[in-house]
Amino acid sequence: MSEKSYVNPDNTQARASNTYTNVIKEIQKDNVCPFCQEQLTKYHKNPILKENATWLITRNMYPYKNTQQHFLLIHKKHISRIDEMTPEAHKDLMELVVWATKEFDIPGGTFFMRFGDTRYTGATVTHLHSQLVCSNPFEKDYEPVIVRVG
Repeated sequence: MSEKSYVNPDNTQARASNTYTNVIKEIQKDNVCPFCQEQLTKYHKNPILKENATWLITRNMYPYKNTQQHFLLIHKKHISRIDEMTPEAHKDLMELVVWATKEFDIPGGTFFMRFGDTRYTGATVTHLHSQLVCSNPFEKDYEPVIVRVG
Protein backbone atom coordinates (compact mmCIF):
# COMPACT_ATOMS: atom_id res chain seq x y z
CA MET A 1 0.00 0.00 0.00
CA SER A 2 1.49 3.36 -0.99
CA GLU A 3 1.85 6.25 1.44
CA LYS A 4 -0.59 8.38 -0.60
CA SER A 5 -3.34 5.77 -0.73
CA TYR A 6 -6.48 6.41 1.31
CA VAL A 7 -7.75 2.84 1.11
CA ASN A 8 -6.32 -0.66 1.28
CA PRO A 9 -8.19 -3.07 -1.03
CA ASP A 10 -6.16 -6.00 0.37
CA ASN A 11 -8.32 -5.82 3.51
CA THR A 12 -11.64 -6.31 1.72
CA GLN A 13 -11.37 -10.11 1.53
CA ALA A 14 -12.88 -10.42 5.02
CA ARG A 15 -16.15 -9.01 3.66
CA ALA A 16 -18.71 -11.20 1.93
CA SER A 17 -19.78 -8.45 -0.45
CA ASN A 18 -18.23 -7.94 -3.87
CA THR A 19 -20.03 -4.60 -3.88
CA TYR A 20 -17.80 -3.40 -1.02
CA THR A 21 -14.65 -4.55 -2.82
CA ASN A 22 -15.72 -2.74 -5.97
CA VAL A 23 -16.44 0.49 -4.07
CA ILE A 24 -13.01 0.36 -2.43
CA LYS A 25 -11.39 -0.15 -5.85
CA GLU A 26 -13.33 2.86 -7.19
CA ILE A 27 -12.17 4.99 -4.24
CA GLN A 28 -8.58 3.86 -4.86
CA LYS A 29 -8.89 4.85 -8.52
CA ASP A 30 -10.36 8.25 -7.52
CA ASN A 31 -7.49 8.66 -5.01
CA VAL A 32 -9.62 10.41 -2.39
CA CYS A 33 -10.44 9.73 1.23
CA PRO A 34 -14.00 8.39 1.41
CA PHE A 35 -14.39 9.50 5.04
CA CYS A 36 -13.43 13.13 4.51
CA GLN A 37 -16.49 15.33 4.60
CA GLU A 38 -16.03 16.47 0.98
CA GLN A 39 -16.43 12.88 -0.30
CA LEU A 40 -18.44 11.17 2.44
CA THR A 41 -21.87 11.40 0.79
CA LYS A 42 -20.51 10.16 -2.54
CA TYR A 43 -19.36 6.85 -1.06
CA HIS A 44 -21.49 6.55 2.05
CA LYS A 45 -25.26 6.80 1.48
CA ASN A 46 -26.49 6.28 5.06
CA PRO A 47 -27.50 9.48 6.85
CA ILE A 48 -25.45 11.04 9.61
CA LEU A 49 -27.34 10.27 12.80
CA LYS A 50 -25.61 12.77 15.06
CA GLU A 51 -22.46 14.83 15.14
CA ASN A 52 -20.50 17.10 17.42
CA ALA A 53 -17.43 19.31 17.01
CA THR A 54 -15.01 16.50 16.05
CA TRP A 55 -16.95 13.31 15.23
CA LEU A 56 -20.01 12.07 13.40
CA ILE A 57 -21.91 8.80 13.71
CA THR A 58 -23.75 6.87 11.00
CA ARG A 59 -24.83 3.31 10.36
CA ASN A 60 -22.16 1.31 8.55
CA MET A 61 -22.97 0.88 4.83
CA TYR A 62 -21.39 -2.58 4.87
CA PRO A 63 -22.07 -4.06 8.32
CA TYR A 64 -20.15 -7.08 9.48
CA LYS A 65 -21.93 -10.40 9.17
CA ASN A 66 -24.18 -11.28 12.14
CA THR A 67 -24.46 -7.73 13.50
CA GLN A 68 -27.72 -6.48 14.91
CA GLN A 69 -26.35 -2.92 15.07
CA HIS A 70 -23.22 -1.59 13.37
CA PHE A 71 -22.30 2.09 13.65
CA LEU A 72 -19.38 3.95 12.18
CA LEU A 73 -17.90 6.93 14.01
CA ILE A 74 -15.74 9.11 11.78
CA HIS A 75 -13.36 11.85 12.89
CA LYS A 76 -14.30 15.03 11.00
CA LYS A 77 -10.70 16.02 10.30
CA HIS A 78 -8.54 13.80 8.11
CA ILE A 79 -6.15 12.22 10.57
CA SER A 80 -5.03 8.62 10.74
CA ARG A 81 -3.22 8.22 14.05
CA ILE A 82 -4.69 8.17 17.53
CA ASP A 83 -1.96 10.50 18.81
CA GLU A 84 -3.33 13.22 16.48
CA MET A 85 -6.58 13.36 18.46
CA THR A 86 -7.16 16.28 20.80
CA PRO A 87 -8.47 15.79 24.33
CA GLU A 88 -11.74 17.35 23.08
CA ALA A 89 -11.95 14.70 20.35
CA HIS A 90 -11.57 11.89 22.92
CA LYS A 91 -14.42 13.36 24.94
CA ASP A 92 -16.58 13.96 21.85
CA LEU A 93 -16.08 10.37 20.67
CA MET A 94 -17.27 8.91 23.96
CA GLU A 95 -20.21 11.33 23.98
CA LEU A 96 -21.45 9.82 20.68
CA VAL A 97 -20.86 6.24 21.82
CA VAL A 98 -22.90 6.82 24.97
CA TRP A 99 -25.61 8.58 22.93
CA ALA A 100 -25.87 5.64 20.50
CA THR A 101 -26.05 3.00 23.23
CA LYS A 102 -28.94 4.90 24.83
CA GLU A 103 -30.69 6.00 21.61
CA PHE A 104 -30.68 2.49 20.12
CA ASP A 105 -31.06 0.62 23.42
CA ILE A 106 -27.85 -1.38 22.99
CA PRO A 107 -27.59 -3.79 25.95
CA GLY A 108 -23.99 -4.74 25.15
CA GLY A 109 -21.56 -4.56 22.30
CA THR A 110 -18.04 -3.93 21.13
CA PHE A 111 -16.39 -0.60 20.49
CA PHE A 112 -13.03 -0.34 18.73
CA MET A 113 -10.91 2.14 16.81
CA ARG A 114 -9.03 1.75 13.53
CA PHE A 115 -5.90 3.94 13.43
CA GLY A 116 -2.58 4.01 11.66
CA ASP A 117 -1.20 1.66 9.03
CA THR A 118 -4.03 -0.52 7.70
CA ARG A 119 -1.71 -3.51 7.38
CA TYR A 120 -1.84 -3.69 11.19
CA THR A 121 -5.51 -2.82 11.68
CA GLY A 122 -7.47 -4.77 9.08
CA ALA A 123 -9.15 -1.51 8.02
CA THR A 124 -9.74 -0.58 4.41
CA VAL A 125 -9.79 3.20 5.05
CA THR A 126 -6.83 5.09 6.53
CA HIS A 127 -8.94 7.91 8.01
CA LEU A 128 -9.29 7.61 11.81
CA HIS A 129 -12.59 5.91 12.64
CA SER A 130 -14.26 3.79 15.30
CA GLN A 131 -16.95 1.17 15.21
CA LEU A 132 -19.73 0.27 17.60
CA VAL A 133 -21.05 -3.23 16.97
CA CYS A 134 -23.78 -5.26 18.64
CA SER A 135 -24.60 -8.88 17.84
CA ASN A 136 -27.85 -10.70 18.61
CA PRO A 137 -27.01 -13.68 20.86
CA PHE A 138 -30.70 -14.61 21.19
CA GLU A 139 -31.22 -15.09 17.46
CA LYS A 140 -31.96 -18.61 16.25
CA ASP A 141 -28.79 -20.19 14.78
CA TYR A 142 -26.71 -17.41 16.40
CA GLU A 143 -23.20 -16.90 15.08
CA PRO A 144 -20.77 -14.38 16.57
CA VAL A 145 -19.52 -11.28 14.78
CA ILE A 146 -15.99 -11.86 13.48
CA VAL A 147 -13.77 -8.78 12.99
CA ARG A 148 -10.45 -8.72 11.15
CA VAL A 149 -7.50 -7.11 12.92
CA GLY A 150 -4.30 -6.92 10.86
